[in-house]
Amino acid sequence: MQKISLFALAVWLVVFGIVLARRVIIAYRRAIRIFNETQADDIGTYIEWLSIFTYWAVIFGVGCGLLTFLPDKYVFIWILSSIPFYSYLFYSYQNYLLFYEQVENAFEQDIQSEEELLTDTETEPEIVSEKEVPVSYTEIIEKVANWIKTDGYVQQGLTIKELSEILHTNRTYLSAYIKTTYKMTFREWITGLRLEYAKNILKEHPEINIQKLAESSGFLSRSNFIKSFTEKEGCTPGKWKKANLE
Repeated sequence: MQKISLFALAVWLVVFGIVLARRVIIAYRRAIRIFNETQADDIGTYIEWLSIFTYWAVIFGVGCGLLTFLPDKYVFIWILSSIPFYSYLFYSYQNYLLFYEQVENAFEQDIQSEEELLTDTETEPEIVSEKEVPVSYTEIIEKVANWIKTDGYVQQGLTIKELSEILHTNRTYLSAYIKTTYKMTFREWITGLRLEYAKNILKEHPEINIQKLAESSGFLSRSNFIKSFTEKEGCTPGKWKKANLE
């Protein structure tokens, strides 16, 4: 009876852990999708620990369930296995504290409701070639072009809501325009503009340090800038400077 009870408890822990992990991961991915549509900054990198920690929690929980079947003399295995788990828990907590303000502001001010997302999905036009951009976009094209000329995209923490207010247009309409014209999310579009701006600064001031370059280009952190630059150019800003300016 004791073995049956332990086995049932272990199965319950595994199933419960998988269910919780699935719910958290779905919520995480939905948050990332919304961030990409509303935030110029990659807020997703600041809460990435949430997704990773979920996997750790499931592995740890399943492991604990399995370890209940081991003899007592092997309890040290459970103790040792808990070290990396709690180490990452501490790291996750520190990471959350570090970017708490950015994440909370994004959630509170700029996250669209589920109803708004559904409405946007239903009303946005299909993606077409740039030659087929509707005549109704003529006014917004000029506004966006002028805004880009003034380097407005280097504003840190910029959201599509704020940009729509700057351009005096509707947020949903602006989002549809960006997707139709540039085939990108709002975040991808702004990031691309910022990276081009950063490369121009490097050409004019090759002596500038990475921290200053990141801040001047509108990135919230040095690490996020390096990550975005490397993803697009295939190398770090330092290596790009050596290859193109030296």
